[in-house]
Amino acid sequence: MNVLIVHAHPESQSFSAALARQAQQTLEQQGHRVQVSDLYAMQWNPVASAADFSARENPDYLVYALEQRQGVKNHSLAADIQQELDKLLWADLLILNFPVFWFSVPAMLKGWIDRVLVSGICYGGKRFYDQGGLRGKKALLSLTLGGREHMFGEGAIHGPLEDMLRPLLRGTLAYVGLEVLQPFVAWHVPYIDDQARQVFLQDYQARLRRLEDEPALQFPRLAQFDEALYPLPASD
Repeated sequence: MNVLIVHAHPESQSFSAALARQAQQTLEQQGHRVQVSDLYAMQWNPVASAADFSARENPDYLVYALEQRQGVKNHSLAADIQQELDKLLWADLLILNFPVFWFSVPAMLKGWIDRVLVSGICYGGKRFYDQGGLRGKKALLSLTLGGREHMFGEGAIHGPLEDMLRPLLRGTLAYVGLEVLQPFVAWHVPYIDDQARQVFLQDYQARLRRLEDEPALQFPRLAQFDEALYPLPASD
């Protein structure tokens, strides 16, 4: 299996970085091929702009997704985007490894998503959910939180973690066709001791060793909708 780990944390000694290293080591020990994109170390540019294209279909007005499609056809995507896109297409499993910032991902990672999940390859037209351009591949989130586990859930102070991650799990990963696995979460990380952190690392290692047998989360399938994308009547 080919694995791409996209890591987004500004501190190389962070626990998030330790999770990325654990994933690389564990998967390589299993015989998988692993590439790591360390976005901060790469000084990744997170800003989607006209500079992402060496040539433009419409030089007077930027419609980013449409220019992505033309960039794919004309081989005019910026070199840094093309390099990451090549890694993504090579991979059978994508791991996004990051700390939660403000109920979301760090800007570095959001910029990777904006620039690398290009229209015309990853999605476009009705190529989404189970018909997305990345169907047949899997995705896993590995994330760290400052909050405690009891602070997330129905009736909890922050609400369900699934609600917080919905834009990423459904609106991004599932949307482009990836089979999305249950996230791995390390809770309360800035405030726990080394022993507790080692338990998280051991749990993650055990999880990684059985990833290929895990069922994916369930998301919409296009067969459940008509041509105008209205829901079809439920069958008995």
